[in-house]
Amino acid sequence: MSETPDPETAAVAEPTGSSELKLDEFAAGEGPLAETSDEDKIATDLAPVFDVPVNISAVLGRASMSVAQLLQLGQGSVLELDRKVGEAIDIYVNNRLVARGEVVIVDERLGVTMTEIIKDGDGQA
Repeated sequence: MSETPDPETAAVAEPTGSSELKLDEFAAGEGPLAETSDEDKIATDLAPVFDVPVNISAVLGRASMSVAQLLQLGQGSVLELDRKVGEAIDIYVNNRLVARGEVVIVDERLGVTMTEIIKDGDGQA
């Protein structure tokens, strides 16, 4: 039974023959990938996920009511939300809180301007 050598303490065998392999063949900034920046590498790495659909929700507020109250709602009914006027709205991506923002009007349509990005663990869903 042969033992596998410890990679930290194993001696590296020198290649023999005319075709030696060198890991440091290219100096920093040379070679086929020298022209690509870190941003280009990141964008290329993420390219497969660019077409993945996500659901985005901008939540103005929430309300809780019974089914009987819900059935009494009609055109012109006012539904009181748990937010105050001017308070930031929550922006969810795939049901996960990712940002807060403000409602804006863009070409007679409603939109959202993000004012705060929520980092992992900072938001309360």
